[in-house]
Amino acid sequence: MNNIQRYGFAERLVHAVAGLSYVYLLLTGLAFWTPALYWMAVVLGGGYLSRVLHPWAGLVFTGAVVWMYGVWRRDMRITPEDRAWRKAIGRYIRNAAGVPPAGRFNYGQKMLFWLMAWGGVALLVSGLVMWFVASVPWELRILRYGATLVHAVAALATIGGFIVHVYMGVAVVPGGLHAVIHGEVSEQWARHHHPLWLAEQRAFSGKATASVGGAPGENNRRGDPGP
Repeated sequence: MNNIQRYGFAERLVHAVAGLSYVYLLLTGLAFWTPALYWMAVVLGGGYLSRVLHPWAGLVFTGAVVWMYGVWRRDMRITPEDRAWRKAIGRYIRNAAGVPPAGRFNYGQKMLFWLMAWGGVALLVSGLVMWFVASVPWELRILRYGATLVHAVAALATIGGFIVHVYMGVAVVPGGLHAVIHGEVSEQWARHHHPLWLAEQRAFSGKATASVGGAPGENNRRGDPGP
């Protein structure tokens, strides 16, 4: 069975950088949030080192997100097919038949992307205020308080998105993790999860596009193929 490249090397590399930097930010951020989790900072080299590296890791994460935005922003636009997929999201969650076909990324993946992108912006702006808090005049102390609140809310939102992302890639969509590590998926996997994208790939490579796994609304998610 032929394999199809789903992610290029640069995409996989930056995705890994974003993921690893976010995990570091998550662990050190939780350590700073409550004394009950401060042991995480100790494990990661101590409180002082974690405090020094946390903002720099934030800049690395921001850079990775900016790069992904530049590469994927067109793929992440909402299309009429996405709106149809959104209406059937209940079927997708229940692992039932009748989920409309998706392009390279489905509606849920796109919403996660925008959550992490805008959450990253909020974390960056609020984080810079907290990083250079001594430079904020006392008359503008409202910025200090606001930055602390925005940072916490954005962190909670992105943590929720991150958990969903990992769960979907590992448990719900077999082969998703394999694809983002190795970059390739089988035609069967692509036909099952992203038939519209498969059709585009076939058209691009000059192959026939007559059949991509059934008419819209007939994509059955049961019997999930591997990569």
